[in-house]
Amino acid sequence: MAEVVASRAEASWKTLGARIDYWRRILPAYLGIGVSQLTFWHDQPELNRRAVGTALGEYYQNFAAKATYGGPYDADGIPLLDYRGHLGRQYNPIAIAQYALANYNVHAQTRSGDALARFLRATRWLVTNLERNSHGVWVWHHHFDWEYWQRLRAPWYSALAQGQGISALVRAHHMTGDSAYLNAAIRAFESFARDLDDGGVRHVDDHGDWWLEEYVVSPPSHILNGLLWSLWGVRDFQLATADWYAADLYERCLATLERKLPAYDVGYWSRYDLSPTAIPMIASPFYHRLHVVQLQMMHLLAPRPVFVEYAERWQRFAASSWCRGRALVEKIVFKLLYF
Repeated sequence: MAEVVASRAEASWKTLGARIDYWRRILPAYLGIGVSQLTFWHDQPELNRRAVGTALGEYYQNFAAKATYGGPYDADGIPLLDYRGHLGRQYNPIAIAQYALANYNVHAQTRSGDALARFLRATRWLVTNLERNSHGVWVWHHHFDWEYWQRLRAPWYSALAQGQGISALVRAHHMTGDSAYLNAAIRAFESFARDLDDGGVRHVDDHGDWWLEEYVVSPPSHILNGLLWSLWGVRDFQLATADWYAADLYERCLATLERKLPAYDVGYWSRYDLSPTAIPMIASPFYHRLHVVQLQMMHLLAPRPVFVEYAERWQRFAASSWCRGRALVEKIVFKLLYF
């Protein structure tokens, strides 16, 4: 009995230590003190209307601030994110893909040679660092643990990384003609044809709705921004390859969005995901703004009345000081309870 009590006490101390480390890393970042991973992520979401069309062109968001990321970088010029605490500096494949896409847009708009060089360095990293997961599926791994309402244990992979990595690679192939980029994109796309239990990032629920999961957890949590960004990667792959399955997957996920988007509305704000937690995980102010921009772009790419309806509704929430205040309080409560 004493051994059981001691074991539980040790586990509790480890959990408390992990929470303290998490808040020690996060609080300064949220308060704007020093450089952290949030310096990279929390740019101003901006629609890129030049990306609308039936051919592969600029990326759907400008990511303008990410093109001139202030670092840190590794010796080869690949961006690192500083997570502070015990995690320190890490390669994040989502960040590297977004950095590549940001510089692709800059080059497309200005013909900047420096932006082109940054784009190609990042896309070469994506080719080199694609690796097989435990099921033999080619993915970009995150080689560090991550705090979610369930803890993600390294190495973990993500539909978001797969989608944006593919978006970067097919543009690199279109620009250079180098088959290594297309071959890597084809390998990475296999994850979208595999269910979660089979090493992929696709989930078909009991109602027949098709999802792309940013985090592979059980039960699936259906993170909204991750689904939308991943879906753009599916669209880009279809534009680059005319793949029939990519076209079918895109349409099935669009149908899911049409049916399920109302579930992300809490009456005063948007939800970050559909996790089965006691209180909903609502979006932070950044992710709420991102949802609006993503839905605006989705309506331009695949017009659906529901996309405009919720983009405008959530924009009104963001303009309300009462809605913003309530959302901030509930977000803090959720973080304290689950992180």
